[in-house]
Amino acid sequence: MFPFFVIHPTTRPPVVTVAIILLNCAVMLWMSRLPPSVQEQIVVEHGFVPQRVRQLSNPNLLVQVVMERQVEVPRLRRLAIQQHEYQLPPSPRAVYASVFTSMFLHGGWLHLLGNMWFLWLFGGGIEDRLGHFLFAGFYLAGGLIAMTCHWAYEPDSAIPVIGASGAIAAVLGAYAVTFPFTRVRTLVFLLVFITFVDLPALVVLGFWFLSQLLEALGALRLGIGGGDAGIAFWAHVGGFVGGMILMPLVSRPPPPAPPEEDWHADLEHGFP
Repeated sequence: MFPFFVIHPTTRPPVVTVAIILLNCAVMLWMSRLPPSVQEQIVVEHGFVPQRVRQLSNPNLLVQVVMERQVEVPRLRRLAIQQHEYQLPPSPRAVYASVFTSMFLHGGWLHLLGNMWFLWLFGGGIEDRLGHFLFAGFYLAGGLIAMTCHWAYEPDSAIPVIGASGAIAAVLGAYAVTFPFTRVRTLVFLLVFITFVDLPALVVLGFWFLSQLLEALGALRLGIGGGDAGIAFWAHVGGFVGGMILMPLVSRPPPPAPPEEDWHADLEHGFP
């Protein structure tokens, strides 16, 4: 199933949600114009590398990152895989910064568009409930929780993690507990049939979370790390659960419903 439209009117424009989307798109557009070698270096230096956390307690530790890139071999008329090694010196500032800079880097346009679509659908509702400034803090905190969960799963990994999916997973978790019965128009694939169905947000987002959890448990059972699988599933799981827990703690209560009209008084005194 794929969510297509959220039937959820809001009272204020999703300023921060749109700003995050535009910032991610601007970074992707800028990177797409750079040579592949420069793009790779940016990912290594500004992506989150779990093993670098050790540098916070060991200022002499040098982290080595090995990246693979496809290059064209003209003589053979085919693509070959080349490995490139990078040395990351100890830098607490770079380690802390990478937790947040990694949220605005993506591995390609499809990766970016998938993340931004979910943020567009569900971010506005959470921003409307929290307010602009609190939502911005919630988004960054969700990304921090997601990266912490990924680090806890594979602290020795030297593979850079990039993408906004961990922070967005926190937004999805927050939406699931705040607006569980909001209708989501969903594109559903049933064997050879494709149709649109209005489903509760809890069903749609619960299905997404369950798929991520099963993938994470499968990778755990097979001993596959997030870098090997290409997706940091435990960051998604941790971000979603973190958003579910964090949202009730920071959420403002919904505005009170307007008072009901006193029809008895109207009947006694007559309608105007």
